[in-house]
Amino acid sequence: QVQLVESGGGLVQAGGSLRLSCAASGGTFSSYVMAWFRQAPGKEREFVAVITWNGGGTYYADSVKGRFTISRDNAKNTVYLQMNSLKPEDTAVYYCAADRTFDSYFKAEEYDSWGQGTQVTVSS
Repeated sequence: QVQLVESGGGLVQAGGSLRLSCAASGGTFSSYVMAWFRQAPGKEREFVAVITWNGGGTYYADSVKGRFTISRDNAKNTVYLQMNSLKPEDTAVYYCAADRTFDSYFKAEEYDSWGQGTQVTVSS
């Protein structure tokens, strides 16, 4: 399994932007599909975005489409989540996840490796 460490979370006002990073180690990064999930207090972990092995395919939850952008740099073993036009309802702990396959990419249980999470708080 690959080890994942997220960074870049913080407190931002509504309408602002943040960029999350997730650094991977201990595996061949380009062999993993990478995704971002989030979990708000009292809610289940939900899919945010996914990117395929070489970055050729990206998919988003409807709630973030047009505002968030997922990208990856395989030379740096890092996946990013650029978050623009943030809303208070985006407040959550954001996790990156890795899996070798693309099956059911929106389901958290499909992913083998997880980071520790980074808190994003959007104030109104």
